[in-house]
Amino acid sequence: MEHVQELRRPSRLAPGARVAVVATSGPVPEERVQAGLDVLRGWDLDPVVTPHVLDRHGELDYLAGADADRAADLQRAWCDPSVDAVLCARGGYGAQRMVDLLDWEAMRAAGPKVFVGFSDATTLHQAFATRLGLVTLYGPAAAGVDFIKNARAQEHLRTTLFAPDRARVIASAGATLVPGRARGVTLGGCLALLVTDLGTPHARDGARGGLLLLEDVGERPYRVDRMLTQLRRGGWLEGITGIALGSWEECGPYDAVRTVLVERLAGLGVPVVEEFGFGHCAGALTVPLGVKAELDADAGTLTLEQPALC
Repeated sequence: MEHVQELRRPSRLAPGARVAVVATSGPVPEERVQAGLDVLRGWDLDPVVTPHVLDRHGELDYLAGADADRAADLQRAWCDPSVDAVLCARGGYGAQRMVDLLDWEAMRAAGPKVFVGFSDATTLHQAFATRLGLVTLYGPAAAGVDFIKNARAQEHLRTTLFAPDRARVIASAGATLVPGRARGVTLGGCLALLVTDLGTPHARDGARGGLLLLEDVGERPYRVDRMLTQLRRGGWLEGITGIALGSWEECGPYDAVRTVLVERLAGLGVPVVEEFGFGHCAGALTVPLGVKAELDADAGTLTLEQPALC
């Protein structure tokens, strides 16, 4: 099993930077796309949309157009030298269907740039790590309701993009589930997508040496249990150094979810802290994947050893 390595950091953004909004997964209403673009323009960015951003699949209404078109949009934006960052329009479902259609050699040749997304984009975060060796940002979707309407989500992403030195400490709003301190390289995302990715060409074969960031939405406690148990049985959690938990929206009463998290994770013998405010919650924070960090469970802080972007 490979050791999770620190990844290459893209450059931070500057005013005037061009950012491309891509629908990699589910369909996006036009009014939400426009609202997201307005927010980005307010940051002095130059947002552009890819050709198929408003597409809808003719037969499968949960997809934003054909797999090949979504892949082409992402690849075209990534390989465009005028584009400094690629932002997912929303989550939903569909990234797994298009990730194998990407030309990773061409994308590697295009050089590093910023990638932002969450939820279903976990599949892409894993691929960007394993295929491009690149730090990515697990943060709000550009046409997501939370991003459009929540100032905290907007400001934390904006700070991470433009002034990442000021976004190096993320504080928990919850409790220490297992005390202690741990250092490692951040990885993770949405639990269901990490589990679904197991055994695929772009997935990590394990999380050894990693600080695991986990969250999910709409999964009942027994399903959270089942997924964590699968990761444990498969050896994927062997050698992790610590766990920072995000939101568990619509997963049932949080006390029931917490009971599962403690029961399944405490026995790993690593620090575990809840409620770091990333994921599907209101005002979701942006967390980088692929950077060295320290988790201080007693203080309830996750501190990046260096800014997410250089």
